[in-house]
Amino acid sequence: MEFDGTFTIEDVSTEEVWLALSDPVLIKQCLPGCQFMTRVEDPDAVDFEALRESEPDDDPATLPEADLEDISDRAFEEGAHYAALLQLSVGSVKPSFRTVVTIDERDFPVMNASGEGSASDSSFEMASGMTLVETDEGVDIEWHAEADVFGTIAQMGQRVISPVANRVVNRFFSNVEDRLTEVADDNDGGGLRDRIQDLL
Repeated sequence: MEFDGTFTIEDVSTEEVWLALSDPVLIKQCLPGCQFMTRVEDPDAVDFEALRESEPDDDPATLPEADLEDISDRAFEEGAHYAALLQLSVGSVKPSFRTVVTIDERDFPVMNASGEGSASDSSFEMASGMTLVETDEGVDIEWHAEADVFGTIAQMGQRVISPVANRVVNRFFSNVEDRLTEVADDNDGGGLRDRIQDLL
């Protein structure tokens, strides 16, 4: 299955969107059903139960409150692996996918990733990417994803899966947009773009 689209966020810079979408903490908070997202060294030996138990009660600060250097230090890195637990509602089924994602490319303003996830009776493999394009109004996030789904969810067919995938993606980007609106409100005096550029 293939998905793609463009999500526009107004009154922001590519640098601000890039920093937001590079922050594992903000991604976890904005992605529906994501219980944690943590960098791991060995993608083949992830103890998801231990990661869930060690997840702190409170997340570190993100934009607009966080220090930019703190976000830069924990930002996604090319070649790095990240484990996440994702609970999704697909029809009457609510699987929790143990997911590992690898950042295949991260070169401003392009990021590509691949990964796989498994639940008790379903699994998936995916590749996705995005390109940020600055416009007169703000930033277009051009995104694409390709997924192979197996098991119970696959039996439901694309007519069931596609609306769920699009709903998750749109809600995710809407949540990111809300965060960046807060950033814009906090940055009326300007200067944030230049500070982010210094970190890129």
